[in-house]
This record gives sequence, structure tokens and C-alpha cells, in this order.
Amino acid sequence: MSAYFPSANKPDVKGLIQALAQNTSDDTLSRAITPPQWEALAPYLQPFAIAESQALITQGSQDRTVYFIETGSLSVHYEDDAGRVRLAILGAGSGVGEGGFFSHLPRSATVQAVSACKLWRLTPMKFAELSNRQPVVALALVMGLGGLVARRMTDQRKRIAVT
Repeated sequence: MSAYFPSANKPDVKGLIQALAQNTSDDTLSRAITPPQWEALAPYLQPFAIAESQALITQGSQDRTVYFIETGSLSVHYEDDAGRVRLAILGAGSGVGEGGFFSHLPRSATVQAVSACKLWRLTPMKFAELSNRQPVVALALVMGLGGLVARRMTDQRKRIAVT
């Protein structure tokens, strides 16, 4: 079960912003979304924690939530037709769940905590609310997530990380 942090009108996303800034990989969203935009996103995000080995996303599930990693790391894996397991590791300052968020299709992989993680979730309902109240921020987020999908799809090793 996920541990939920106390909710406030505007959760403190400073740790997430710092993780994004420190992530120099292609998995970062820091190029598309500025720290003030993350601050504007804060009321729409829900912080929570998962323990090592806990599943965040299960292959085949219909959930469309997108997640942002503040601390810890996640393993992305699935079993293909030949029965092989493919892996990708995502760390702090990255996002996961963007494939289902955009496609409305079942999740293409399972995502499991390699270590204890602090995450932030954005549900489709909260995204719709964000779109109505902060359209510029919603557009920046969508462009950032779209860029993340594009980068992962062009990298054979990370193609499977589009969940």
C-alpha cells in the first residue's frame, strides 16, 4: 500500500524540482517545464511513497495516471512473446506512465520500485482541471511528456520504458 503524505492546498515540490534539475539524462522534464511551472502544477499533484519492490504500474492495467520521481529508482519490465524480460531503470527527476496517459491503452510494462521512492502522481481528472485553470502550464507539461515519449521511442534501449 502506498504511504500518502498529508495533503495541503499547495504541496511542496522543491524536492521534485531539485531532482529534475540534477537529472542530466534524456529522461528529464526540466528542459520543457520551468521551476515556476512546477510550482503552478503542485496543487494538481499528489505526493506519495512506495517501498522497495512495490509495484507502481502493472502491465495490462488501464490506469492513465502519470508519475514523477523525486527520489529512488524504478525498474520497467515486461515479458514479450518470446518470454524474455526487458529492463530499463528510471531515476529521480524522471517521469513514468506517459504512454498510458496519452494513449488510453493498457499499460505496456510493469514498473516496480528498485528502492524506496517518493513520487508525485497526476491523474487524468487533475490534468483536466489543470488544463482549464492553467492552460499554459498544461501545455508545457504535455509538450514535456510528448518529448519524453519521443526520446524514449527513438532509443531502442528505452523504447520499453514508455508505459
